[in-house]
Amino acid sequence: MGSQKTLPAATPQQKPGVVHEYYIAADEVEWDYTPHGRNLAGIPHAEDAEESGGGTGHLIYHKAIYREYTDGTFKTLKIRTQQWAHLGILGPLIRAEVGDSIRVVFRNNTHLTLTMHPHGLEYKKDAEGAPYNDGTMGTVKADDGVLPGGTYTYIWTVPERSGPGPMDGSSVLWMYHSHFVESKDMNTGLMGPIIITRKGWARSDGSPKDVDREFVTMFAVFDETDSWFFPKNIGTKVPGARLKATDPVLREQNLVYSINGYIEGNLPMLVMRRGEHVRWYLLSNSNEDDVHMAHWHGNTVLCNGMRTDTVFLGPMAMAVADMVPDNIGIWLYHCHVNDHFIGGMVAQYQVLP
Repeated sequence: MGSQKTLPAATPQQKPGVVHEYYIAADEVEWDYTPHGRNLAGIPHAEDAEESGGGTGHLIYHKAIYREYTDGTFKTLKIRTQQWAHLGILGPLIRAEVGDSIRVVFRNNTHLTLTMHPHGLEYKKDAEGAPYNDGTMGTVKADDGVLPGGTYTYIWTVPERSGPGPMDGSSVLWMYHSHFVESKDMNTGLMGPIIITRKGWARSDGSPKDVDREFVTMFAVFDETDSWFFPKNIGTKVPGARLKATDPVLREQNLVYSINGYIEGNLPMLVMRRGEHVRWYLLSNSNEDDVHMAHWHGNTVLCNGMRTDTVFLGPMAMAVADMVPDNIGIWLYHCHVNDHFIGGMVAQYQVLP
């Protein structure tokens, strides 16, 4: 008899990946950084009320942001649930599990040329969303710039290297943003979050099974002098102004120190319960001023396996911190960089019994 070969043991058949479809448009809006008033956290500053942002006035700029629609007609906005109202200026949350793929139908409702570019995910050259001399041409370049009124479909996939690593928990954070003229696109307001969950660890709604509550917060200094709409905005704020956008005084007057596009305590209260497993996803913008130290009063977090109550964020950073709150009350959540704190990069969170 001939020799027999031992066959490898049968392995369970892998569950096929899910295709997550999103209909996302870039829309022009009047964005209010202070919808409920000024200095809602009641923080005293050495400066007078005018300089520290006191009073009841609104800080409004014309901006472009990503918004989600119910289908490809782009006629009906998808309403954000109360759970995600705190996303504010951020685009819709995109979720997937390792092994899945993401299909984004993007509509450009602005008069700008824009794109969608993801961090961390896998994409081919026709879904990168960034124009540069990459040796491609023709239809492969169509993703590089979606013209006003145009529609483009981006396909992104989620291999193992896009998911949590050995030192991560059950989910990780990435981001997407427009990458046509990158700095102007992001200062205009075009950024959003992506959460990727470990294979087999996602609930039906996409949230990780071992987490009770999630929050996404973007610490961002918006340089409104580097927005596509700055000429329009400055015209309404300083009638007759002839200063150039490069003027340092003008720039300083139009730097907005925000968390999710809100300042001075206007971010909706982040509410959780004592003993819950709360996951915080932190990200930042790309300006040189976007060096942050996120700080929680009253409770601590685990970040990179270490106990802390501050997390450092450099420009375009992404971080995850896990909290099991044990201290009931309303607590300050802010950037500990002095200029940012004074400028209004302040929010609050509440721990219920």
